[in-house]
Parts: sequence; C-alpha cells; structure tokens
Amino acid sequence: MDVAIIGVPMDLGGRRRGTDMGPSAIRYAGLHKELAEIGHRVVDRGDIPVAIRETREVGDERIKYLAEVMAVCEELANWVEGALLESMMPVVLGGDHSIAVGTMAGVARAGMARGVSSGVIWFDAHGDFNTPETSPSGSIFGMPLAAIVGRGDDRLVACGGVAPKVNEENVVLIGARDLDRFEKQALRNSGIRVFSMKDIDEHGIAAVIRNAIDIASAGGSRPVHVTIDMDVIDPMYAPGVGTPETGGLTYREAHLAMEVLAESQVLGSLEVVEVNPILDQGNRTAGLAVGLISSVLGKVII
Repeated sequence: MDVAIIGVPMDLGGRRRGTDMGPSAIRYAGLHKELAEIGHRVVDRGDIPVAIRETREVGDERIKYLAEVMAVCEELANWVEGALLESMMPVVLGGDHSIAVGTMAGVARAGMARGVSSGVIWFDAHGDFNTPETSPSGSIFGMPLAAIVGRGDDRLVACGGVAPKVNEENVVLIGARDLDRFEKQALRNSGIRVFSMKDIDEHGIAAVIRNAIDIASAGGSRPVHVTIDMDVIDPMYAPGVGTPETGGLTYREAHLAMEVLAESQVLGSLEVVEVNPILDQGNRTAGLAVGLISSVLGKVII
C-alpha cells in the first residue's frame, strides 16, 4: 500500500519534556527501510510545526496549552484527511497522546467524505478519559479519548469541525492498568469497552484483540483507527516513555496483537505516540515502535 508518514513533535500536552523527539527517534530506528522492505511505497510528509513550550504561556491550569495543542491538532486533521482521501495509509508519529484529537478529526472527516465511519482501538496503560474538571494535572494528554467521543472542553471536542469523532460503542481500550478514580466511573458509564491487563491475563491477548476488532469494526464492516501509546507495553521492553507502568504487555503480546490486526485487514489508519528518547535506553522503545508498525502493516515471521 501507499503509506504517508506524518510526524507530530509535540510535548505540550504532556507533563514531561522529550516526546517532541519521538518522531525523529522512530525514523532513526529505520521505519522507512522496514516498510519499504515489506513492499509498501513510503512517502514521508515531514513534521507538523509545533510551538516550543518555553515560548508559550500555560494558560488555563485545568487545560494547559489549549490554544497551541488545538492549532497543531487542526493542522494534523488536514494532513490525515488529505492522506486518506488520496487512498494512503496515514502513519502518525507522536509526540504526546493529545495529538490523537487531531488524528481522529482527520479520520472522521475523511470518513464523512467517503460515507464510512471508523472504530477505534486504543492501546494504553491509562484511560485518557479525563476532562478539565476531573484531570489531576490539567495536561491534555490525559483527555484525548474523552474528547474524541464528545466529552470535556467544548473547544477540544469540536476540534477539526466534527464531534463526536467516533461513537463510544465502537471504541475499545486495551491494556489499561492505571486509571484515575473519576476515569473509572466515567468509563463504567460509557459505551467504551475496556480490556484491562486483568482481562488480558485471564483470556490471552489473541482472544482480547479479536474481540476488540469485532467491536471496533462492527463485525468487519468499517475501518479501524489504531492508536498505540507505547506505555501500554511493560517498561522492561519499552523504557522510553513518560509515564511507565509495570505489568504491561510483553514484547510478544504486543507483536501478536499487531499481527492479528494485520490479518483482519480492518486497519484504516495508525498512530504511535509517547516515545521519549530522553528516557530511553539505546533507542529501544523507538525500535520496538518500528517493529510494531511493521507487524501491523504486514510483516510476518515466515
């Protein structure tokens, strides 16, 4: 297929510096070469311009750097929408997870133009289901899942001119193991299906991901956007993330999830976020990100 790589060097939505270097680290780990060897035609669209944190004011402490995050996400929506309407597979490289608002705005707009709607599989150790009223930090990287289903700050919810960007009943969260008190309640009261690490331990990643594919794709009738926060993986394998949580997916569980997704042929768009080279060890996390992207885009063992 034709693949459009889109970099978003953003750390304004997070609490720690460093994720702005994530796109460069993933590219440096050999992404283009890996995808080309699979047989894809790769076009790197470059990076979306992002303001430097030290040159901006925090603004509202309940939803920090909102104007700057919104500007990036609006532009990202244009790039993602354009790639999809050109029949290319957008592979978005973050950056912190706040960029998912822009990615999903682009996915939703392209879907409206083509008369289709997408589901979402959200790999994450955290819920990302806070709002300015419930967030303990005011960091937008803890709010994007809520925003794309229509919850939270009206400006963030409306980013890209479409809200909600996906229906809750077609959203699956996989790998959760660290949820805020208010997030737990909100997720219980939502239509989102959550597969925690307990579910994965009990049923196995293959069964969980097949169930998730069925929910997100509505039985294979719609494309699925996959967003991977690298902290879903245990820090033993992915140390270079800003909010590591022990007890995550193993190396093989993560790859198997991608391989099953590839076999399902429902993937419509892809996003990988929260690679932080400052905290990494020898670019291991970026290298793993390249491996997962390759697996979900068709690389096989034999």
